[in-house]
Amino acid sequence: MGWRDKPPPERAWRGRQGRTRKAIVAEQDRAAGGREGRYVKRKDGDYALASITLKLLPRTRRIRAYLRWSEDGRSPALYVGEVEHLTRAANLEQAWRIAKDRGLVGERPLPEGSWASSPATRSTMRGNRGRDTAPELRIRSLLHREGLRYRVSARPLPGVRRTADLVFTRARVAVFVDGCFWHGCPDHCRPARTNSDFWRAKIDANRARDAQTDQFLAEAGWRAIRIWEHEDPVQAAGRVAAAVRDFAARSDHNVP
Repeated sequence: MGWRDKPPPERAWRGRQGRTRKAIVAEQDRAAGGREGRYVKRKDGDYALASITLKLLPRTRRIRAYLRWSEDGRSPALYVGEVEHLTRAANLEQAWRIAKDRGLVGERPLPEGSWASSPATRSTMRGNRGRDTAPELRIRSLLHREGLRYRVSARPLPGVRRTADLVFTRARVAVFVDGCFWHGCPDHCRPARTNSDFWRAKIDANRARDAQTDQFLAEAGWRAIRIWEHEDPVQAAGRVAAAVRDFAARSDHNVP
């Protein structure tokens, strides 16, 4: 391990200058194989998210890896081991493997009463966004190009606690971009292998709520358009645009 004749290249240990915090976090997540495996147990029994830092020892031409985390206003450093690859990415991956093999890091235990089957599942579900998902943004962009304007993440009906992803108030059109898992897509929703009863009941409840929302809107003279996240965004945006313009055409026709 180490370089005999000359120091290792800077790309083996030094991070690129000017990186954003988001890029630094993503680098650590990739090297560790996911954020859920990056936790260390603190002295108070709680868990803290750790990172790997690489340090070059010029005299020995060796690269050492250390775990760092935040605890009581300090940033402790725990020696992990030496790494020997030619790139920083490979050395970070090696350091995380060593840390896991030594039992220095791992997953946080699930909170008492959690419905998730594992810390990884809980992390994934907590990361699901309620708005501004990729399908929503694409459809919004296409509609905006068509000259259509709308409200985002708004309640179509006053006094009714139901939020649509896009609301065309004048045309009385409410658009919902539904996730395949959460709303029970017949093509892509697959039964969960763990906590199956819980998830089946939750998805059934979501579908019942969706149907009730559509009924509320219909009774108030609104049109609900539901789009699955897997649908082609161009075709989906076309359906929405047609519904909005159909209202405009009917309004013009009724003008004396």
